[in-house]
Amino acid sequence: MIEDDARTALAERLAELDRLDAISAEGRAPVTLQQDSVGRLSRMDAMQQQAMAQAEERRRQAERSRIRAALERLDEGEWGYCVQCGEEIAEGRLSNDPSVAKCVACASGS
Repeated sequence: MIEDDARTALAERLAELDRLDAISAEGRAPVTLQQDSVGRLSRMDAMQQQAMAQAEERRRQAERSRIRAALERLDEGEWGYCVQCGEEIAEGRLSNDPSVAKCVACASGS
C-alpha cells in the first residue's frame, strides 16, 4: 500500500516541477538591454535574477533525476531498500521523501 502512495506522491511532485519550470521560464531567458531600464545596476540586477532562476532550474532537474530513479526502483521492486547497503529504509523516512535512496546510516556516511 505504501508503494502506491509513494508512486502517487512522486508523480505529483514531477507535475509540480513541470509547473514551476513553466512559471520560471522567462526568468531563465537571456538578459537583454532594455531602453527603459537605464544603468549598470539594472542590468546587474537582471543578471542576478537570471542566475538565481537558472540555479533553481538545476535543483529541479536534480530532484527530477532522484524521482525518476525512485520510480525505477518501484518498478523493479527495489524501492524501500538502501541502494548502498541493501537494508530496509525506515518507513518514516520514505513517507517524508519517497525519492530517498539511502538509509539514514549510509546517507550520513556512518
